[in-house]
Amino acid sequence: MASVHKIKLSPSRDIPFNKLVLSQSNVRLIKAGVSIEQLAESIALRTLLQSLSVRAVIDADGQETGMFEVPAGGRRYRALELLVKQKRMAKTQPVPCVVRDDGIAEDDSLAENDERVGLHPLDQFRAFKTLHEGGMSEEDIAARHFVSPAIVKQRLRLASVSPKLHEVYADDGMTLEQLMAFSVTADQARQEQVWDNVSRSQLDQPYQIRRMLTENSVRASDRRAQFIGLDAYQQSGGTVLRDLFEHDDGGWLQDVALLDRLVTEKLKVEAETIAAEGWRWISVAVDFPYGHTNNLRELDGVTTELSEDEQTAIGALNAEQAKLEADCAEADELPDEVDQRLGEIEMALSAFETRPVIYDPADIARAGVFISIDGEGALSVDRGYVRPEDEAPVNVDPEVESAAHGGTLDGEQNQPVVQRAVITVGGGPAESDDDEDDVIKPLPDRLITELTAHRTLALRNALANDPAIAFSAVLHNFVLATFYRFASSSSCLEIAVRTPTLPVQAPGLNDSVSAKAIEARHDGWKARLPRDEGDLWNMLTALDTAEQSSLFAHCASFGVNALYEPANRFNDGRVSAHGVRRRLDHADVLARTVGLDMVAAGWTTGVDNYLGRVTKPRILEAVREAKGESSAQLIDHLKKGDMAREAERLLEGSAWLPEPLRLPDAEAAAVTGEAEALPDFLADDDEEQAEADEDQPRVIAAE
Repeated sequence: MASVHKIKLSPSRDIPFNKLVLSQSNVRLIKAGVSIEQLAESIALRTLLQSLSVRAVIDADGQETGMFEVPAGGRRYRALELLVKQKRMAKTQPVPCVVRDDGIAEDDSLAENDERVGLHPLDQFRAFKTLHEGGMSEEDIAARHFVSPAIVKQRLRLASVSPKLHEVYADDGMTLEQLMAFSVTADQARQEQVWDNVSRSQLDQPYQIRRMLTENSVRASDRRAQFIGLDAYQQSGGTVLRDLFEHDDGGWLQDVALLDRLVTEKLKVEAETIAAEGWRWISVAVDFPYGHTNNLRELDGVTTELSEDEQTAIGALNAEQAKLEADCAEADELPDEVDQRLGEIEMALSAFETRPVIYDPADIARAGVFISIDGEGALSVDRGYVRPEDEAPVNVDPEVESAAHGGTLDGEQNQPVVQRAVITVGGGPAESDDDEDDVIKPLPDRLITELTAHRTLALRNALANDPAIAFSAVLHNFVLATFYRFASSSSCLEIAVRTPTLPVQAPGLNDSVSAKAIEARHDGWKARLPRDEGDLWNMLTALDTAEQSSLFAHCASFGVNALYEPANRFNDGRVSAHGVRRRLDHADVLARTVGLDMVAAGWTTGVDNYLGRVTKPRILEAVREAKGESSAQLIDHLKKGDMAREAERLLEGSAWLPEPLRLPDAEAAAVTGEAEALPDFLADDDEEQAEADEDQPRVIAAE
């Protein structure tokens, strides 16, 4: 049997540093990794952890000179050299070295660098965790290993991810970016559950993992969170999820019930403060449905005048704004400090535009206030709305009417005592019953009817022969119905603009582009119209033709009813199903004529407004029409909630519209009503989705 050659290791020696020189055979020429300065600090902390590989320097005669060159370990040599220069190490300090006397120096240098294996990231995470658990602070770990404290925080967060997912990562079953996504929550059971779901599908991108882990939380940018503030929420025991690896816009609030309770309590406090102003009722909600002020009369208050100091401040701000804009007129881009200052000036001027409004105390006693939160998380107070049942009865003594509304007269000063407002949270104002007085007619009803019948026919004939006056009369009627809620009886024309009630539960209706545009146009006209409806006719006839036409179109638009109504709505005899179909056909004609484009009008198909409200086959149909069969197959195995969320992402920017929003002649794919078959291993998941057509959970403020 042949003998096995025994390996003989190179001897090691402690050689004084001043006997070492850097070899020209070192193959590392490009700087990378830890700097020489950092390595020197590490050696100062821990001493030299790895020997140098050296070779004896030979003179021309082949004799050793007593010096040794360092072909492998050049960075360590330079770090030691730096410590000597800093006088932190003696130049004669013995250095542990492995002395090589055969082979090629360049081969040694190359082998040492090639065979070096970097630490697996998971090993670093665990090592940092061990150091931290051993009492070392995050700052100490950062200082000793030449990273920032933020990096240490990230590594410790990764070390807290489920050990099961650590093993998957160690076996290259997931990427580092995926592992980072799982660190957004400390719930290891939830991490494992999400991984079980995404690992069986192609929906395993980091952003998809983050979305699934935070789906039951509320973003810190939510209006409720902005209204309360993170500090108040956390001081009440609420927890916030933070993503240390991606911009998270403030994180996610986990305790939604606590958040809603804090919001309600704060809104109640604000309502109590405003109640002291003497309002009859106050309605409180996070958000009110579109059209919640319909059929309510809005009070006309008097805006307070600007003081001299305020006018001076506005003048100074306008002058500063003009100067800054003039100075930078030729610049391609505004300097940061100028841009910031212009923003501050704009905000300051905007604050002056919001002036307090003063109302008549008698009006306040019968009117109410809506308190909610606006889109930016600020308190929204909308004062001065009168319900029909709270309108002042005709010919009633003011003192009696004041007492009927809960007021009393205070002695000789004759000052009404402020009533206690009825505050409702999440619900409509309490109703009241006020009886109207009968009007005694001096003539019998039948006689008056017969006489006015003759007058009606004569007036119809006269109006038909004067088109210009007919247009003004219809415009007058439209404006009364649109702007003077309870003045429709002021017109003899029975041409009514009946504004149909829109579904209060339709998500995003309040904040839609169309709603904002209608509101702005309405407010613009309202500011121009006279306060007294008796002055309206003269004002309208004084408008030029273009203004009359614009106002006419605005009022007429409130009568548009393109709503689909279910069959049970026809049982009251108001209109037949055939009549509704003809109305919708006419709406299609009108939409084509005005060139209606719902995408241009701001519609985007999402979970709340469509995808979460339809069945899985409908979701797949939408993706298939917009992106093709291959995209639909990416999500066809998912449960409905996940499918709807991924479909929203896939449809983003596609301009796809649900069928009821399309123009009749728009291209639309036929609805198949059938979903792709699921793989066998996901069949059980589909069975669990028996109630797939149920709406997904969403937060809707009750009226």
